[in-house]
Amino acid sequence: MKYPNRTVALGAALAFFTALTPALADGVAYINKGMVGVGRIPAAQRDKFGETFGSGSGMAIDTAGWTHDAGTYKGSLWLLPDRGYNVAGTTDYRPRLNTIAIEFTPLAPGATPAAGQEQAGVKATLADTFLLTDDKGADATGLDPLNGVRAASGDMPILPQADNGKLSLDNEAIVRLPDGSMFISDEYGPNIYRFSAQGHLMSATQPPAALVPMRHGKPNFASNNPGPGAAGPDPKDPETGRQNNQGLEGMAMTPDGKFLIAVLQSATRQDGGDSASTRQHTRALVYDASDLAHLKLAHEYVVPLPVFKDAKGKTKVAAQSEIVALSDTKFLMLARDSGNGQGLKGEASLYRKIDIVDLSSATDIANGPFDSADKPVAPKGVLDPSVTPAKSTPFIDINDAAQLGRFGLHNGGAKDHNELSEKWEAMSLASVLDPKLPDDYFLFVANDNDFLTQDGYQVGAPYKADDGADVDTMFLVYQVTLPGLAKK
Repeated sequence: MKYPNRTVALGAALAFFTALTPALADGVAYINKGMVGVGRIPAAQRDKFGETFGSGSGMAIDTAGWTHDAGTYKGSLWLLPDRGYNVAGTTDYRPRLNTIAIEFTPLAPGATPAAGQEQAGVKATLADTFLLTDDKGADATGLDPLNGVRAASGDMPILPQADNGKLSLDNEAIVRLPDGSMFISDEYGPNIYRFSAQGHLMSATQPPAALVPMRHGKPNFASNNPGPGAAGPDPKDPETGRQNNQGLEGMAMTPDGKFLIAVLQSATRQDGGDSASTRQHTRALVYDASDLAHLKLAHEYVVPLPVFKDAKGKTKVAAQSEIVALSDTKFLMLARDSGNGQGLKGEASLYRKIDIVDLSSATDIANGPFDSADKPVAPKGVLDPSVTPAKSTPFIDINDAAQLGRFGLHNGGAKDHNELSEKWEAMSLASVLDPKLPDDYFLFVANDNDFLTQDGYQVGAPYKADDGADVDTMFLVYQVTLPGLAKK
């Protein structure tokens, strides 16, 4: 005889106790208590400019305004979209930042949601949107900077520029500062930009020469995603520097505000980044942020990305999509596969995990010979024997079927509303605000929905995503124990 209710309860209990297994990193026990909430913003949502809302390439919770009353948390977060709907090539989409109002009523860790309420824990409402402009106040663009390089001027380094003369931005991560200004990292440069609270470009930081994309011996910021009627770059891939669409995908400020950490999505071209199977050895750049207008590279480390087998048994590297700094030597890192999920033809995702990365025993290569494109740190993907890489410890499996199932979600299977989408690219922390649990936090994880909807409108024209895709912006929330974070 079968007992369906008992089976569900036992499954939930097993998922809870599995999640509670501590992850030990450098002797510190970090605990994932499991998923405690889910929420959505509809795919067809439009912003105040009348254009289709794009979701989470980057996210920052306003921790100063985070409150708790009668079991419900309220606050706001900033959600950063990337370069717009670009399935058939890039467009003149104006880069922007969205403010989201949040009401969050978490489940107790391990509890089962009431029927029909599985995804009602996070109520997310688009509250405002503002544009990001260049240092002269002119509009920026999502267009690929095919051959455009804006000359250095004053403190500004050379910058990616589209054929229409606008600053090209493909935004990927955001750090909001106490004064309201923000750091935003991008793919094209790959650069780190500082914007005012109103979205005006204030300064820019170019990475070491080893990361700057080069074609024919010159900087060339194209990503081989040309705009309407434009030809692709020659050659289509950089010869050295960041690979196309593999820029500074993850960035975070340390809890003490002293350092900004930025991580390249995968290895540079010269370090094996020319192949999905050898691009494992990426780099973490640690900047001294004591002068916000002039970041100074203080440390640099090699971070090995996770490796997995694809459906055909081939070795692949899971590129990283976001980080959250725990200190100047530890951060959470989200890495994932690609090509699978809602809105795509691919089957179940094989890898979507959050690890704890520890830099404390890694070799510091900052400002040395490996910062030149002429000296690879991992030629053909093989790490130089003089370099000790960072260590990683598994922490959260986003594809955990039991955790997803509690909230009516699934990885792979039916191509429906509850299948996880491909790109999970945003993370941010907010305190549980419980004096009995001073080290507990809510880890918000959001997807980048690629603007996929059947009722889209951008840059003066309507559009429909292929294959009937309507991909909502989604928030998954985990309760985690991060010892000592509040003391830093």
